[in-house]
Amino acid sequence: MACLLNELLKAVVLGVIQGFTEWLPISSTGHLKICENVLGLKVPLVFDVALHVGTLAVVLAFFRSDVAAILKALANLNFKTEHGKLIPLIVVGMLPTAVIGWLFYKFLEHIFQELSTTALAFVVCGLFLWLTKIGRERLADVRYREAFLMGVAQGLAVVPGLSRSGLTIAVALVLGVKREKAFKFSFLLSVPAVVGALSLTLYEEYSALFTSTFGFFEISAGAVAAMTVGYLALKLLWKILANGKFYLFAIYCWLLGISLLTAIFYGVF
Repeated sequence: MACLLNELLKAVVLGVIQGFTEWLPISSTGHLKICENVLGLKVPLVFDVALHVGTLAVVLAFFRSDVAAILKALANLNFKTEHGKLIPLIVVGMLPTAVIGWLFYKFLEHIFQELSTTALAFVVCGLFLWLTKIGRERLADVRYREAFLMGVAQGLAVVPGLSRSGLTIAVALVLGVKREKAFKFSFLLSVPAVVGALSLTLYEEYSALFTSTFGFFEISAGAVAAMTVGYLALKLLWKILANGKFYLFAIYCWLLGISLLTAIFYGVF
């Protein structure tokens, strides 16, 4: 019984971390890596997939009217409506994401496994977030240039410690995109990226899905925790962004990154 409760607690903790950090600009992969290295919480693949499915469901629910309108425009091959125009922009944004993600997965993934690299990535992420202070909102819509560069930023966020939402929104704001448009396009762009990453994981590591210390109940509890916290995190992110305080997340990233580097230097980890 105690062992079951312990596993359930681990699942809920990881679900809360995933939900809270996936959409806030502070890197969920970076935080999960810290949990693995510092707390000894190894995330089973099937549980990781369930967490990402949960957070994907949050985006689809949060932007449900936009997603429905985009799917309707796609079904009708109508690219002239407000949402229809987003389809080619999302495709343009996905191209660099896919290329960078493939290169990382095939050749670079092992380079970024060290906790020190994650710590440095948090510091770099903070720099991107702080730069949003210089952005001036002058573009009413995302154009192809902005979509492509946001896609590059999304691709770079495969590195643990670099936040996907942080980098994509930061790039858009620095380029002058209005915050509401930057916020919405960032998360709409994330949908095919998450679906693609999950599909690749399931294809490449299918057999590993069946090796997990978590049972159905623990996995379900973790996914529900991720969805619940993730929805609240998205609302919090928009509120902070709307108030022009997005750059303040940089302070958290810097404190976490520098603290990790200091601890590593003194041999704590």
